Amino acid sequence: MDTTAYNIPEMQKLLKKELDSPRFQHTLGVMYTAASLAMVHDYSIIDAQVAGLLHDCAKCIPNEKKLKLCQKYNIEVTPYEKQNPFILHAKLGVWIASHKYSVDKAEILDSIRWHTTGKAAMNDLEKIIYISDYIEPGRDKAPNLDIIRKTAFRNLDECMYLILKNCLKYLKSAHREIDPVSISAFDHYWNLHNQV
Repeated sequence: MDTTAYNIPEMQKLLKKELDSPRFQHTLGVMYTAASLAMVHDYSIIDAQVAGLLHDCAKCIPNEKKLKLCQKYNIEVTPYEKQNPFILHAKLGVWIASHKYSVDKAEILDSIRWHTTGKAAMNDLEKIIYISDYIEPGRDKAPNLDIIRKTAFRNLDECMYLILKNCLKYLKSAHREIDPVSISAFDHYWNLHNQV
């Protein structure tokens, strides 16, 4: 599908019925933040808007149902995801974006897939959506948000490093299990950070 053919207002209308009000507001924040980052980093604004809009399209599905839908649609579930099914909204979101919203562009689907855990060597749209999810205007709990927000508009890789560092520190302090994919993502961006 040609990206100019994406009907963003129609997608918004459909999505509003699927998400609770706070999640929908967050989603709009991510969409607008992603569009802003796309402008600065010379990426397709339409693709960034669509990815931002749909990144949490499976978020409000109850966890038990997420597991059942993954089984139904043959979506692989890792042992970590089985223990933490809330994280499956990323993988399930890819299926929904593709089948319900007719998104067939790999970059958009991949950015939905990796927006929660991150991964090593992400492409620009994957980074833009991951970062936008963290810094959108409704977010106010994370430490050093002002520095992270400024960095996002200057250097996506450095911003990934700062966010992943924060996330891993938080999960460790809360004694929560960390997805191995997030650890390898941090290692990747830590190495880039130290090359500067």
